[in-house]
This record gives sequence, structure tokens and C-alpha cells, in this order.
Amino acid sequence: MKISGFTFIKNGDKLYIPTKESILSILPICDEFVIALGDCDADDKTEELIASINSPKIKIVRTVWDTKKFPKNTEFAHQTDIAKEHCTGDWLFYLQCDEAIHEKDLEAIKSACKREVENKNVDGFIFKYLHFWGDYNHYHLSHVWYNREIRIVRNLPEIHSWKDAQSFRKFDTWNGTFEDYQKKEGSKKLKVKELDVHVYHYGYVRPPVMMTKKNKISSTSYHGAPTKEATNTPNLYDYGPLNKTTLFTETHPKTMTTWMTKFDWKNQLQYTGKRNPNRPILKHEKPKYRFLSWVENTFRKGNPIGGFKNYILIR
Repeated sequence: MKISGFTFIKNGDKLYIPTKESILSILPICDEFVIALGDCDADDKTEELIASINSPKIKIVRTVWDTKKFPKNTEFAHQTDIAKEHCTGDWLFYLQCDEAIHEKDLEAIKSACKREVENKNVDGFIFKYLHFWGDYNHYHLSHVWYNREIRIVRNLPEIHSWKDAQSFRKFDTWNGTFEDYQKKEGSKKLKVKELDVHVYHYGYVRPPVMMTKKNKISSTSYHGAPTKEATNTPNLYDYGPLNKTTLFTETHPKTMTTWMTKFDWKNQLQYTGKRNPNRPILKHEKPKYRFLSWVENTFRKGNPIGGFKNYILIR
């Protein structure tokens, strides 16, 4: 049995993304790791950081992004597919570069892959999620954040990344167009097993100025031009009162240790009080979703009420 890790990245250094740390977190159980490396800016050091891993497992595929051809962030899915096509493993372990896996879970993941490699009824595995927010000590248990997602898929040509690369589906026909990455018709959900393993998601743990920069870039790649909301965003992103989120009391993946020492924006965060009424309310702050989150976490062990699940869970 062979496991291929894969991901995509562009300007990870400039956008405060822990690319190297993410790759290192699963590299020990991967036989290879394929990276679709986009056309980074001249002053970005992402390639240098990847090279510093100095592993023969690393395979870089150089790409050029085209967000006009692939709008609504489907370029992310397109780049994911490029990396996937260069993988040779039986199982493909997808990890976005703002995600990491704790070392305590690696053997359990590898064992599950070995156990199910001949079971063709299993298309992949879903993982639980910890969405960190503002700093490394707070995360979301909220209705508006996905609590599970597919991160390992079988190496089948009919499996493709979907939408903005959050997930995967099987397609009957495939032309690799923007429309393909958006459609449900002619596609099927993957049949997956759940692992009792968390993905540590750090996409919203950045200095407030970097969070604003990231949101403006994402808005542009999604809509084709900056939205009015993104343009008018204050220079320092407002995470709101962190005491309204969940306190994290366990350990982070060891590969994140050095990265976390760069945390120097504590004095720019709000830990108590009420949210700033002069900024737009964030989705998870809206009363409707706060109530749904309370019900889910109090009575349903965090399982969401309703909502769309892009997988079929098998036991």
C-alpha cells in the first residue's frame, strides 16, 4: 500500500500560511508528497521553504493560476486536481497548506488505509475539524463552520476536487471546466469512513493586517474584482471577542511549534466584552446561528442540524 500526500499553494509565504509545517505534519506516513506550486510573486519565499524540507519524497509541479478561467475560487479545485493527477499512491492524502495533523494520529490514519485498501466500497475517509480563530487558544464550535470533511480519497480518475477545493466528488464525465467544478449533475458523493482524527485548521490565525490582506485577495479571486465590502474592510481585521469561542486546552502538532512562536499580535485581539457595533456582524455572530450552535453543542454532541453533507458515511 502506498500513500501520496498532495496539496496546492501560491504565495504561501506572503500570505502567512504554514506551508512547510503543514507538509511536515503528514510527510512521515506518505511515500511521496506532490505540491502544485503556483506562479508565486518574485518576493515570495514559498519555494525556498518547501526546498528546506530536503526530502526525496517531495515532488513539485509548477503551475500558472487563471482565476478568470476558473472564478469563484474554483482555481483552488483546479490546482488540487493538477497535484492529484501526479500522485501514484493507492490512497491520496489531501491537506491544504493552512491545515495540519497531530503526530499522535498518524499511525491510526496509516492503519485505517491499510485495513481498507482492498475494500473497494470505501472511496475515502473523513476527518473532524478544529477551526482556530484569532490565536492558537480559541476555536469554533459553530453551525457555520464545517465540522467534518473528506481528506483521503482513493486514487481514481473519476474523483475530482469540487467547488473551492473544500471537498471531492465522483464524476461520470469530466472536461475540467469551471462548470464541471461547480456542478452536482452527473456526479456522486463519495462513500467514506470516519476517522477519529482532527484536522487542525489555521487559516484564520494570522496577524489582523494579514487576515485583511487574505480576505481581499480571496474576494478578488472569487468575484473577479474586489467587492465593496472587501475594499472597505479596516486595515486590522476584527476577530471579535474571543471569549465567545471555545477555549483550546490540548496540544498542537509538533510541526507547528516554531511557527507558533511568531504569534505577536495578542495586543490586537479582543478577549472580553462585546463586539464592535461599527463593523458588519460576522456570520457566526448572528443570533440565529448562535442559537443553532448552542443546540448542536448542548444536545447533539456537535452534530449539525440539517445542512449539506458532501459524502455518504458508511460504517
